Amino acid sequence: MASHILPKRVYYTIFAILMFCTYLTVQIAFLDLGAMNIVAALAIAVFKATLVILFFMHVKYSPKLTWAVVLGSIFWLGILLTMTLADYLTRAWRTYG
Repeated sequence: MASHILPKRVYYTIFAILMFCTYLTVQIAFLDLGAMNIVAALAIAVFKATLVILFFMHVKYSPKLTWAVVLGSIFWLGILLTMTLADYLTRAWRTYG
């Protein structure tokens, strides 16, 4: 299987974008956006994770089976987060002792 080789310029550009997003996350943490602080930080984190998966893990140029594994992993993560949040949100309704 032949691998796709990217020029170093692409990796440096992605690295610069990741560093800028990290800087942006830190700056947003100092702003008082209320509940939107978490939303903004998570949106930036998802964007950064997408860049890492696509370029540094070479998924962008991978076969369809790799894409299926990545999408299955994201789906499974969604299931786990949904179940965790469902458990967490229902704990306030119970009183023990």
